[in-house]
Amino acid sequence: MTHTRRLAIAAAVSLAAACASGLAWADTYPSKPITLVVAYPAGGDTDALARLYAEKLSARVGQPVVVDNRPGASGIIGSAFVSKAAPDGYTLLLAPSTFSIAQLVLKTGSASGYDVLNGFTPIVQTGSLPLFLVASGAKGYTGLKDAVAAAKGGKSLSYASPGSGSPMHILGEMFARASGTSLAHVPYKGVAPAVNDVLGGHVPVTFITLGPVAPYMPNGKMVPLAVASRERSPLAPKVPTFAELGYKDVELTAWNGLWGPRNLPPEIVKTLNGHFNEILKMPDIVARMAVLGTTPVGGDADVLAKTNAADFARFGKVIKELGIQAD
Repeated sequence: MTHTRRLAIAAAVSLAAACASGLAWADTYPSKPITLVVAYPAGGDTDALARLYAEKLSARVGQPVVVDNRPGASGIIGSAFVSKAAPDGYTLLLAPSTFSIAQLVLKTGSASGYDVLNGFTPIVQTGSLPLFLVASGAKGYTGLKDAVAAAKGGKSLSYASPGSGSPMHILGEMFARASGTSLAHVPYKGVAPAVNDVLGGHVPVTFITLGPVAPYMPNGKMVPLAVASRERSPLAPKVPTFAELGYKDVELTAWNGLWGPRNLPPEIVKTLNGHFNEILKMPDIVARMAVLGTTPVGGDADVLAKTNAADFARFGKVIKELGIQAD
């Protein structure tokens, strides 16, 4: 046997062993608890969704799935933590669409410690969340025209958002440009405090997902004025779109996605993607997501990667054009 042939055989044996090892690893994953990081405080949309998914994933894989809240800097702190984790499938990130744009608004760039386009492994886009403009019932607004009139009445109209760099912040500035009004951004550290101040009439309006405000809509404490989706949301079909009301360029839908650190093995991605696609079909999960203002998406990992890249490109341009920055 020639030396070259012996090398070829040795290489083939090594490759086969590596493949077998990888398959065995995938077969035994997970063999210990999984940490699901949420880069926002407890009580918000993303946290609530994470706890729903953690419960179902734990039941499917036979291991605990622990939600770990690591808030701060519009999600950058928690995202950076996951980006530095070992790519073994035991540290994951459930991130809202703020993930795509926070660095652009806060102008942190590489100082954040990760690359939003290439520093993570996409696993699955879990859901989409239409964004609404909602007014405090105490203000007496019955339609979008009332909010616009208030904003044009000589004083700036304040709007609450869950934080600088959030899709709600971006949407507020998009609407200000489209309507020719002056809107003052009031950022909060999460959804709950923003909603509470609008409920109390301290801030007139908020751009928000449906879940946190839906309980207050039937009694008139919160009044939805418009939705920023392309079509009316099936979650609130009576609420008109901004386009219907004359603001065709005011369109922004938020989303949530599951990510792992960069270089997460394809076998692990496939395993997690498969579990989540099944979870997102469960009737009880669909119903509970609807309560939180979310519709399931699913699909392969590439769906999430494309959504993230598209938002980064689109809103990077909007942020630059409008001069949006952290308050």
